[in-house]
Amino acid sequence: MVLRLGEIGYLRLMVGPQVLRECEEVVRRKAPGSLSDLALLLNAAHVEMTPEASPKALEQALQWISYPPDARILAEALEARADGLVTHDARHLLTLPPDALPLRMGTPSDLLGWLRQSLTQQAR
Repeated sequence: MVLRLGEIGYLRLMVGPQVLRECEEVVRRKAPGSLSDLALLLNAAHVEMTPEASPKALEQALQWISYPPDARILAEALEARADGLVTHDARHLLTLPPDALPLRMGTPSDLLGWLRQSLTQQAR
């Protein structure tokens, strides 16, 4: 559903180089014939590539997350000035206190809940 919202232009979706590398690695390992499908899916959803995180953003992210690959993901989101970070990583990313970061972080279901809540409030 999140990718569909990007496809219709309702959400601006961004992905950092670290996430893209990890996705590509998993697809190459588990379903190498699907790599072109991943590219088509990201293109259809108008997913934008963010720049690599700066050393300053990485240093900031390491204050919250000690696992370097996930700190890099957070740093790329911070560098891109994202409103939120959508993840299923319950081990490192979703364990942070909600008010600790300058952006929202949650699962795709959380994002859909936030959107629903926002639309409900706007309708009032």
